Amino acid sequence: MPPPLLLDLSHTSHTRARTGVQRVCRSLRGALAGQAVSVCFDPYEGLWRPLVPNEERNLDSTDPATGRGAQWSLAASLRGRMRRLKRRQDPLACLPPSPEGSPEGVLVPEIFSPVVARALPRLFAASAGPRVALFHDAIALQFPEFTPRGTVARFPAYLQELLQFDGIAAVSEASRESLLEYWSWLGAKRVPEVVALPLGIDPPASPAGPRPEGVPTVLSVGSIEARKNHLALLTACEALWARGLKFKLHLVGLAHLETGGTALKRIAALRKAGRPLQYDGPANEASLEAAYRDASFTVYPSLAEGFGLPVAESLLRGKPCLCRMAGALGEIAQGGGCVDLGEAGAPALARAIEGLLASPPTLSALEEAARRRRFKAWPDYARELLAWMKSLRRNA
Repeated sequence: MPPPLLLDLSHTSHTRARTGVQRVCRSLRGALAGQAVSVCFDPYEGLWRPLVPNEERNLDSTDPATGRGAQWSLAASLRGRMRRLKRRQDPLACLPPSPEGSPEGVLVPEIFSPVVARALPRLFAASAGPRVALFHDAIALQFPEFTPRGTVARFPAYLQELLQFDGIAAVSEASRESLLEYWSWLGAKRVPEVVALPLGIDPPASPAGPRPEGVPTVLSVGSIEARKNHLALLTACEALWARGLKFKLHLVGLAHLETGGTALKRIAALRKAGRPLQYDGPANEASLEAAYRDASFTVYPSLAEGFGLPVAESLLRGKPCLCRMAGALGEIAQGGGCVDLGEAGAPALARAIEGLLASPPTLSALEEAARRRRFKAWPDYARELLAWMKSLRRNA
């Protein structure tokens, strides 16, 4: 059996957030079971090492998160500092030895931090195989007004750091083009091979059932932040409720206070006014499945995405989705089961929601189209990714 890949989960192993990137990392880890060793850079011990049991348990946890950031316990930081003081060995020595030789490659699916970036050359030195990173999106540069300031400031350096890899697997064609365009603008002379490799999708816990009876529920899954466009959605729903339309809006997602604070205030005001609005915050997988099951259809008003997991997940569960058919979202939506929101302003959102609420035949046709959709499973994605990695040459 060939030596396993080294899979960097430095951030995901220390957070319970289940936003897009973290869900990708967890699903990819499961699909690569037996073919990869999960590792992290320990900033306190100053080395790369395999994950310890509590970090593995954190990856397996289904508890919803209260924040996005990585958390290291006081005990873990003290333990790392003590080991660092006592260590007299090569900082790579803690990586798993293999009797078959060095690992077959390095895979970095996360948006890594500056601390991890500085340590990457040491990780690369542990493997003779290709070094590959996943690229999710360039939204921080395309829509800086909707992005946390710290992310905007960090992003140019991150995109330059990606140049040291042998290959980049972009999650969509739109993401691939945005990365290559930036490097072209930068005047980069030597760039890695970049391919568009659409992500896998976790299958639903059960087959799609019939549409729920009673007052319809419109579901929107996505973190509460500016680019997800919740303010326009809330404005649209308030206009429809004011006209007497009967439906419930159900929001699921972790809030980002820096860019989503205004939307949170609007949610609170609408709920206080007695509008049929449910906001759960972050949800575990079981709660998310229940939310999809109880929905009549979904709406994803996001202005920009690298991939758009909630759209694909909705369609895979037989639920039509209202979304923009542009960029990465258009790559998913064009196969059927979706309604185009155009620029996704409040009037367009209101028209689209009202249109489905008022036309059961239209909704039924979209449901049928959604049920016909087929998406790549994570094991298929992993096989495709590994096959491409084997074709890469090490970038000297």
